[in-house]
Amino acid sequence: MLAIVAFGVYIDTSLSRTPALASESSNSSQGTNWLIVGSDSRQKLTPEERAKYATGDETSQLTDTIMILHTGSGPTTLVSVPRDSLVNIPGFGRARINSAYGKGGGPDGGGPALLVKTIEQSTGLRIDHYAEIGFLGIVSVVDAVGGVTLDVPESIKDPKAALDIKAGVQTLDGATALGYVRTRATASSDLGRVDRQRALLSALLNRVVSPTVLLNPFRVVPLVDGLNKAITVDSGDHIWNLAQLGLAMKGISSGISTTVPVTPTGTGTLNWDKTRASELFQAIADDQAPPKDALGP
Repeated sequence: MLAIVAFGVYIDTSLSRTPALASESSNSSQGTNWLIVGSDSRQKLTPEERAKYATGDETSQLTDTIMILHTGSGPTTLVSVPRDSLVNIPGFGRARINSAYGKGGGPDGGGPALLVKTIEQSTGLRIDHYAEIGFLGIVSVVDAVGGVTLDVPESIKDPKAALDIKAGVQTLDGATALGYVRTRATASSDLGRVDRQRALLSALLNRVVSPTVLLNPFRVVPLVDGLNKAITVDSGDHIWNLAQLGLAMKGISSGISTTVPVTPTGTGTLNWDKTRASELFQAIADDQAPPKDALGP
């Protein structure tokens, strides 16, 4: 028992942390809200890895994935925020929401804090926890758990994402999973991608907390190493919060997965449908099931 506790302390102290959440928030929400971010930063990738995964240059500091996970007495709700959403970024004016991270200074310069502030201002929600996973993190965690099984709805070939995948149920390795959540080479483009991101994240976290992983030392040890390198959390978050996040993701199968309702602008950007988006986030703030007409896209 002592060894298990010591192992848990080691994992917790090894987590990467960043001051993402403000010490005080003027927003008030019932239940618990996570901001889950997939960072587009290539800074920790070698030139060989950037070429292998077709990630582009290392200077990009955008958030490729933005999701809000709500848990409470109401249904577990996962909301994808399209990266091309036009919102007001505090101090910078109206811009794509995924640029808030870079405008805040990147991974070590307050980027997460500005992104959280932008999300809170745009949604009216209070964000309680923050979790960020980078490009290399997706690869290492998926490979550490032995791959992730998904039912891929359509074949996709996208050299820009180093992806060539067939439709059907299959187990994705880390590199394939990375390409799958990055590609936009489908008819539904960005909106289709957020669907794939939700599916991959849910499957991955379900796999992480499964007995076949947690009771297998050959899986747990590389997983812990992968998580330490892959996940960044808020300064006040701990390993037990990540465990709660994984368990919450299991509730998505009986909960609600959706996207912020949007209207295309014709310029490659998206405006939120103000009425429907307001109804969606108000229901979440009240810890209630969002009305069906408030669900996106």
